[in-house]
Amino acid sequence: MTSKNRLFGPVAFAAVSSMVLAACAPAAPPPAPTAAPAPTAAPAPTAAPAPTKAPDPTKAPEPTKAPAPTQAPAFKGDKMAVPACKDTGEMKSIEAVDALTVKFSLCQPDPSFPYKVTGNSFGILQKDDLAKTGGDAKKINENPVGTGPFKMKEWKRGDSINLDANTAWWGGANQNKGLVIRWTKEASQALIELRSGNADGIEKVASEDFDAIKKDSKIKLVPVEALNILYVGLNNTKAPFDNEKVRQAFAMVIDRKKIVDDYYPAGSQVAQSFVPDSFKPGFSPNVKWYDVDLKAAKALLDEAKFDYTKEVPLSYREVVRVYLPSPGKVAQEIQAQMKAIGVKIKLEPKESGTFLKSASSGNETMVLLGWGADYPDATNFYDTHVGPTVKTFGKPFDDIVAQLKIGDTNSDFAKRQAAYDKTNELIKQHVPLIPVAHGVSAQAFGAGVTGAHANPLTPNEYSKMKGAKDNFVYVQSGEPISLDCADESDGETFNACGQIFETLMGFKPGTIELAPALATEYAGNPDATEWTFKLRPNVKFHNGATMDANDVVLSFVRQWDAANPYHKGDTGDFQYFNDYFGDFLNAKK
Repeated sequence: MTSKNRLFGPVAFAAVSSMVLAACAPAAPPPAPTAAPAPTAAPAPTAAPAPTKAPDPTKAPEPTKAPAPTQAPAFKGDKMAVPACKDTGEMKSIEAVDALTVKFSLCQPDPSFPYKVTGNSFGILQKDDLAKTGGDAKKINENPVGTGPFKMKEWKRGDSINLDANTAWWGGANQNKGLVIRWTKEASQALIELRSGNADGIEKVASEDFDAIKKDSKIKLVPVEALNILYVGLNNTKAPFDNEKVRQAFAMVIDRKKIVDDYYPAGSQVAQSFVPDSFKPGFSPNVKWYDVDLKAAKALLDEAKFDYTKEVPLSYREVVRVYLPSPGKVAQEIQAQMKAIGVKIKLEPKESGTFLKSASSGNETMVLLGWGADYPDATNFYDTHVGPTVKTFGKPFDDIVAQLKIGDTNSDFAKRQAAYDKTNELIKQHVPLIPVAHGVSAQAFGAGVTGAHANPLTPNEYSKMKGAKDNFVYVQSGEPISLDCADESDGETFNACGQIFETLMGFKPGTIELAPALATEYAGNPDATEWTFKLRPNVKFHNGATMDANDVVLSFVRQWDAANPYHKGDTGDFQYFNDYFGDFLNAKK
């Protein structure tokens, strides 16, 4: 709004009066002549002003003093802490020490903490955008705001996710103008897409296609290290697996070597332990799994009064995975093997998302499932499967949980290994699951793709790959569930999230070697109860905001604190946080 000022000028008035006096008396004699006035002396001349001195061109002018700069407001760091470590899980506090420093204080030692924060469930979200979306996955899906090399363009449900290159990415030049992620559950269809040139890379390659791809000059095979496990899970709260003898009997029937020989690519291993043999501590070479023994199995079933007239449901998803290259065929093989001792297995293939949620809630009787490593430590396998909060196999076993606590919280290698050896002995005794295979797998790319790699632990870095066209096209096994990966757990979802959101730490492409990401460095105290991360400066979110430590604090706190207004996500389970760090704060009992 503008205001108009009116200016009033003063007016001066002057009045002049003249008065003439006339006399009526006779005329007077003429006056005497008036003497001429003395001449006025001329004024003395005014002295001319001194000339202005010209500046010396050889001297620099005196600098003008700049005004003092306005000080930026001091950074106010956020902090979430509990007064005492009771029913709060592993976390004690999460604090923004300064704008570029975050400190995690723990209630117990955790030597694997830097590995845990590499997981895509711990991607950093922007605090103002979290407020805007309310932490609701459906709203986050519309325009996910991260710091990654790609940003959302369009999600065509049932078809593809289209991403644009983030030109402000801190990581440097993107090799592509965009990224297109498509999906199909059929490995054969994905291979057709690659061979036709409609795709630059594919996630899963069927084991029977390995040799053909190696001979095809137009495409190339990139192997992935076998950091995975296929297992048969048995729920101890559902009949017939509420009897330990029945669980042990099933373990003696399933011929794991035949499954690996018939359905896995060369180089795959029969699982003798739940974790891969490269995990040290964790792998237990002296704890051998059951040999196939149909006679002993039948005796155990008879002793347990097993009802051979009832069918036992075996549920699984028809999704090709690293640990399960042929889901339907392996399920049928298990069905045939159990039939050899008179056990009837009913196969129940289910939609991927529905199956995963049902299994993790403990609603399935017998499952064919697996796990691919998120980080190279035994805690990533044991804690997420036989830890105190896991429901997939029914009620957790207290003696296993006790050993995990020793192994997970001890920095001494020998003590950790001893605890995991005992863990494997107890898994063999209680049989919450039957370890089957560590599968060798591979991804495939066009022969002309530069920078092609297959990450064994985290999503590929497509910003560092270059295909024949402006947009890099990748075909994976399924559609992402949501893009709020804090509340998701499947690889297809993580692959998309990993392009948009970034984590504090990561891995060098194609390896399991820890590398900086949003944090440039980290340090832990001697007993591994405090971990401090220094953040990379001047990192921009997709909405233009600059990342600081408060973004990191809120990204973790919204998962930890069940009372936080942004603790919503997709289902509200926040499974990975729960598996890695234990109970939520303020959780309803």
